[in-house]
Amino acid sequence: MPRDLTERITPHFLERIHHFTQQQQLWLCCFLSHLVNGERTVALIEQARKPEHCPHCRHSAFHRYGRSNDLQRYRCLACKRTFNALTGTPLARLRHKTLWLPYCQCLLDPACTVKSAAQSTGVHRNTSFRWRHRFLDWIKHDRPASLQGIVEANEIRLRESQKGSRHLQRAPRKRGASPAQRASSRELVAIVVARDRAGQTVDLVAGTGALKASALHQHLLPWLDRDVLLLSHSRTAYRRFASTAGITHRAIKLAPNTRVTGHIHMRNVSGYHGRFRQWLQHFRGVATRYLDNYLGWRWAMDLSRLDSAERILRAALGVSNSER
Repeated sequence: MPRDLTERITPHFLERIHHFTQQQQLWLCCFLSHLVNGERTVALIEQARKPEHCPHCRHSAFHRYGRSNDLQRYRCLACKRTFNALTGTPLARLRHKTLWLPYCQCLLDPACTVKSAAQSTGVHRNTSFRWRHRFLDWIKHDRPASLQGIVEANEIRLRESQKGSRHLQRAPRKRGASPAQRASSRELVAIVVARDRAGQTVDLVAGTGALKASALHQHLLPWLDRDVLLLSHSRTAYRRFASTAGITHRAIKLAPNTRVTGHIHMRNVSGYHGRFRQWLQHFRGVATRYLDNYLGWRWAMDLSRLDSAERILRAALGVSNSER
């Protein structure tokens, strides 16, 4: 313990700590840990989300208006409404700020599940599930500015899932039944992953059934430089997309037992597919409605862009990785 801190604490208090039972000492450590984590969380929030205008009416004139739930509160001079640094973010109105950083630490674990995160942080499993998708809601948007050079694109198909839905939009099916194998099946969701040789990745949920060029135009084209070389398998959708967008495209048709022809290969994106599939097995099924969140989570972990609890919290607050 630092000497200056020891001098500020009365010797009588320090002497009493030595006589605490093991359970009392553990309780004191947990209390101090929560206190420190709470102060770190509040300081990080107010540093990352210092308001520049009112989130309700976008007016730039406001003033301090006391504190609420440990955060500085502000009052707009135009609409007279109050707000704080979390207003308008996915983390607004969430409680237990002292547990946010420990929970973000759980998200760094590749095998993190709702149950394991709940047990580690001491929250209910339903709270753990809500927190997961609140924190991932903006993390999934922390993407590269563009893909450059040689870009590999390929789709991975997962069975459509309405896990957790109270009202199914299809007939119920038996657990474990084999899905249709056709790429055009309405049971399968197409996830297109585009990845350049630097590891920058963009992915999109292209819907069920056969892949369409319109989906690539809408979701993939904004991320591609116009001078890229797009590599893909011989899907009609990629050929039509590249022709319409004016992008150089090459369909890969390798001979049997051949994986690489110089720089023309799909190993980069295929390896990412494998890591993504293996990672999804920990969750024992993912609802299709949340696929965007899991794709963003996996992307952030793949290149260690978010390698600390503080960075995850900043990304959940909308601070991109490039702004750190």
